[in-house]
Amino acid sequence: MQLFTKEIKSKLVNNHNQQDGTKEFKVVCKLFNPSGPGTWYLSELNEEDNVAFGLADIHEKELGYIDINELENFRGVFGLKIERDKYFPTNKYSLDECKQL
Repeated sequence: MQLFTKEIKSKLVNNHNQQDGTKEFKVVCKLFNPSGPGTWYLSELNEEDNVAFGLADIHEKELGYIDINELENFRGVFGLKIERDKYFPTNKYSLDECKQL
């Protein structure tokens, strides 16, 4: 599974290009580790270095930058890769709201 569809990647990159430092964009996609801890709610993506901004929930929830190359290369138990939640609604929740999920 690709982490991002063309539409999702376009929305993430567009948010990055329009950002003004407030980081107030809605979450575009949710990624998760199917074999252990790890959930990422992403709101923007810098296409040049493939680094996203969002909320990472691994052992605790924190806002920050996420290296997408690292997530793409990760292999968990039984070699499972990070996956995208296909049913997570795009642009519905803010990063603060995702802290409560």
